[in-house]
Amino acid sequence: MLSSEGHRRAPVGAIELDNLSGDEGYQPLVAYGQSKMANLLFAKELQRRFAGTKKTAYAVHPGVVDTNLARNLGPVLSRVLAAIGPLFLKSVGEGAATEVFAAVSPKAVPLAGNYLADSNVKKPRADAEDAALATRLWAESEKIVQAL
Repeated sequence: MLSSEGHRRAPVGAIELDNLSGDEGYQPLVAYGQSKMANLLFAKELQRRFAGTKKTAYAVHPGVVDTNLARNLGPVLSRVLAAIGPLFLKSVGEGAATEVFAAVSPKAVPLAGNYLADSNVKKPRADAEDAALATRLWAESEKIVQAL
C-alpha cells in the first residue's frame, strides 16, 4: 500500500470511522493524513490475514518525488518548486525503489507488515500499530464495499 509521512496528519485517534466519507467535516490535509493512515492499517491487517502463507503486505513511503502532482499549486508556488525542487525531490526511479524492494527482494520478506521508507523499516505514528483499529477499519471497509 502506498502510504506517506502525511499519515502523521491523521486526526487524533488515527481514523474517524464515523466520517470516512468526509460528509461530517472535511479538512484536506487531515483527510489526506487519514487516507495514508488507513493504508498503514490496511497493510498491517492484510499481513495478519496472510499469516501462514508466503504472501506479504507493506505500507510504503516513496518520499517526496518529482512528479506533476504539484501542478495545481498555482503559478508562484509551482515556479518556486521548479527552482528548489531539484535540491530535495527524488526522481521517479528513486521514489519507486522502496516499492520495488518490497515487491521483489527476499530481504523484504521479514519486514512484512511494516511501514517502509528508503527500503528500511520506518517507525510510523504510534496509533498506526493499533491492531484492533486495523481490524475495525477492515470490517468497516467490507461494509462499504458490500453496500456498493
